[in-house]
Amino acid sequence: MAKQIPTRDQIDEQYTWNLADLYPSVDAWKQDLEKAVQLTEKAAGYQGKLNNAENLLEYCTTEEQVSEILRRAGGYANCTRDVDTTNAASQALVAQVTSISVECSGKLAFSTPEIMALEEAELEQMYAQQPALERYRRSITDSRRMKAHVLSAAEERLLAAAGEMAAAPSNIYSMMGNADLTFPSVKNAEGEEFQVTNGSFISLLESPDRTLRKAAFESLYHTYANMKNTTASALAAQVNQLKFYAKARKYNSTLEASLDVTNVPVEVYHNLVQAVNEDLPYLHKYMQLRKKLLGVDELHMYDLYTSMVPEADVKVTFEQAKENVMQAVAVLGEEYQAILKEGFENRWLDVYENQGKRSGAYSAGHRVHPFVLLNHKETLDSEFTLAHEMGHAIHSYLSNRTQTPVDANYVIFVAEVASTCNEALLMQSLLKKTTDKKVRATLINYFLEQFRTTLYRQTMFAEFEMLINRASEQGEALTSQMLNKLYHELNVKYYGPAVVVDEEIDYEWERIPHFYYNFYVFQYATGFSAAMALSERILKEGEPAVKDYLGFLSGGCSKDPISLLQGAGVDMRTPKPIHDALALFNSLIDELDALLSE
Repeated sequence: MAKQIPTRDQIDEQYTWNLADLYPSVDAWKQDLEKAVQLTEKAAGYQGKLNNAENLLEYCTTEEQVSEILRRAGGYANCTRDVDTTNAASQALVAQVTSISVECSGKLAFSTPEIMALEEAELEQMYAQQPALERYRRSITDSRRMKAHVLSAAEERLLAAAGEMAAAPSNIYSMMGNADLTFPSVKNAEGEEFQVTNGSFISLLESPDRTLRKAAFESLYHTYANMKNTTASALAAQVNQLKFYAKARKYNSTLEASLDVTNVPVEVYHNLVQAVNEDLPYLHKYMQLRKKLLGVDELHMYDLYTSMVPEADVKVTFEQAKENVMQAVAVLGEEYQAILKEGFENRWLDVYENQGKRSGAYSAGHRVHPFVLLNHKETLDSEFTLAHEMGHAIHSYLSNRTQTPVDANYVIFVAEVASTCNEALLMQSLLKKTTDKKVRATLINYFLEQFRTTLYRQTMFAEFEMLINRASEQGEALTSQMLNKLYHELNVKYYGPAVVVDEEIDYEWERIPHFYYNFYVFQYATGFSAAMALSERILKEGEPAVKDYLGFLSGGCSKDPISLLQGAGVDMRTPKPIHDALALFNSLIDELDALLSE
């Protein structure tokens, strides 16, 4: 009999997040949305009048209130939907807040070109006349940075109105992957049946049972193969909407347009891809070691997640995971631990998978407190996912407590640094506590997999995303055949001669939601590299490094992301952090080989 995923009402309340902290009821949510609409009308009344200091201050204050309400209301709707994506009422909440957000955005689109039109001297005079405007200086300066890409008020309204259509590819993909697609159940070597879901897939690939791994691999990818034309159409539509906005705003490419939003130079993206490609021999070496330690004649794609030291595999309960994470972050001080404890004890987290729940994990930051979605399995991976998402959560918490709302939301380039730093500290803590060679080998095996899946694999995704956008910009159609061929070639290049690149993996691009996030994935790899450098500094230098790091976590978007990281001691304008991280990866390969050869 298949192991069934529980329904939502079968999950113990203590393991579910408390959305009443956002809104006590749907009625309260609706009232707040109505308030956002009313405030938008008030702010819209300043159209044509932003060349006056008092009017500009009133507009900025009102717009800030609107943004906060829509962020809070959007978070509530998304969290409600994500715990049961099949629930029509929750879907309706998301649709309603999306529609209102687009409407409000359209009505306020006039502000950007008006603020852009102000002369620098004129704006400085307004700051002097209304000192309270200093609250918005950073935001205004940042928006004026993109002056060459801002259009007329009428054109900005048109682009804002197209927002709902632009979100369609992502929404369609999400509903297909999370709500509509189901996968055949599979059996292990003993005939025991297992349910395959997007949430359970990786844990099935981690199984020591090769029969189960291969069956799960084929169940999932054969199902995606049946959807290849639909998914290719959705991904092509995503790229097309990126091209539309990039062209409308006079950018040279979709990559440039996407990165400019967060003030990250395109060179940072290209440096990552180049540096990782230069260090691909380390990954090929790792695959040779994996093949040797697993003792297989052929190393297949479904063999990449299972432990190379299965005799040391252990289950990690959620309670144990919480305790281990708490101990690991002790080096960051009592304040950091206190925030973590508050989250654990006050239902910030939605812990276990249930039927219809969104796959994966995330942290959503709100001023009241962050909300963390998990799909916890009793594995090392889930333990590190907890550390990862709580890193995000505390980053959001400290930024929200330190910065004003307009400066609190850190950009995505730095988003993965805090999360991955937590993972690195957890790994070092676990390694420090164990003297058992098999356990140490298991941890190193996991650490190596973090490098493979975060630095190498995410960079492969980033290269795929860069190449499909470039191909589309050059007029090539993004058909399923083209996407499969490109994805296959990248897997061959990255994994090297030791791996059989099964044809099923050609469809993996279909199950990666981040391809709908506008060049997001590269930041996992840059964030991982930065986090390795930061964690090493924290462990070696102690208090001075911790002080700089907590300053970074509290920085929100008060500075550009490159400067924020420089303040913490890492310069991502160079490939050095990437090469340093991969040099560590290479040394860990040698250590694991030596440990298991003794």
